[in-house]
Amino acid sequence: MRPCISAAVLAILATPAFAAPGSVVADMPATGSLVQQVLGDLGEVRVLLPDGASVHHYQMRPSDAQALQSAGLLVWVGPSLTPWLARAAGNLNASASQLALLEVAGTHLQDYAEDGHAHGDDHGHGHDHDHDHAHSHDHDHDHDHDHDHDHDHDHDHAQADGAHDHSHSGTDPHAWLDPQNAQLWLAAIAEALAAEDPENAETYRANAEAAASRISAAEEELRAQLAPHAEDRFVVFHDAYGYFTNRFGLAPAIPVALGDASTPSAARIEQIRTEIVSSGAICAFPEYAHDEALVATVIEGSDVRLGEAIDPQGSMQGAGADQYEAMLRAMGDTIAACLSAE
Repeated sequence: MRPCISAAVLAILATPAFAAPGSVVADMPATGSLVQQVLGDLGEVRVLLPDGASVHHYQMRPSDAQALQSAGLLVWVGPSLTPWLARAAGNLNASASQLALLEVAGTHLQDYAEDGHAHGDDHGHGHDHDHDHAHSHDHDHDHDHDHDHDHDHDHDHAQADGAHDHSHSGTDPHAWLDPQNAQLWLAAIAEALAAEDPENAETYRANAEAAASRISAAEEELRAQLAPHAEDRFVVFHDAYGYFTNRFGLAPAIPVALGDASTPSAARIEQIRTEIVSSGAICAFPEYAHDEALVATVIEGSDVRLGEAIDPQGSMQGAGADQYEAMLRAMGDTIAACLSAE
């Protein structure tokens, strides 16, 4: 007589480790897109940052804390980009792992320059520690990050005593805007997933390789598209684009706000106005989820054209596997369209 195995038991045995949605969590849409490309059909990544929120100043909601509590893997850029996630990342479930992408060996990193622009000091090593892949945590579980905030606080971070300019030095965390970093990270994400789900390891690795090829092709197309504008100067909302301009051979962007997107002081605005005039800037680009009026103010009275909004964190394109490439292409299209306009 053949043994009878229930359909429920068969379903459990057939389900891969990461098939349950929400077991993999990412900090923002661009990161989530990279993770989703590696996951493929084996799971669905949960992105914490909602549409319209600032990656720098978001405050987590109770639902975010719950997602982290049940996560098997957290993939994030790191605490220098999302300080609001740092404490929660240190209080993950004891069985959970995390991958901080800025710590992946080989990551191209560069510093902010003292004058408020990112410069091209290429560290190129990405912290050669022993923890450049997924890490387990045996921390206590007080989860003090369960704020009772059901709003996003995506304002431009004005201080109660008026805007002022924060310290602006150290490593620029906007490293995902270098597509070669993204290609490197895909392999690290695949290994992090493979460590948790060995049965599907080869699928994750194959997905990562295919995604890296697509991003490489997009990079080459963007390079050709932007090449005619190598010397053209342009203004951006905040200092997030150093990796993008360096990788594609563009002149440094002129940021109105510093790298943490804090509201600039009146003195900085005057400094930027002066720089715009002396640089011969052609275009200025507002940023999605931030006040367009600030960029419009600094170019008022000049010949600088106001372009369409750009979005370095990828919220404009929505969540999904295709988001990362779509974000890069949208930035390239928007910049090229304004700089080439008659």
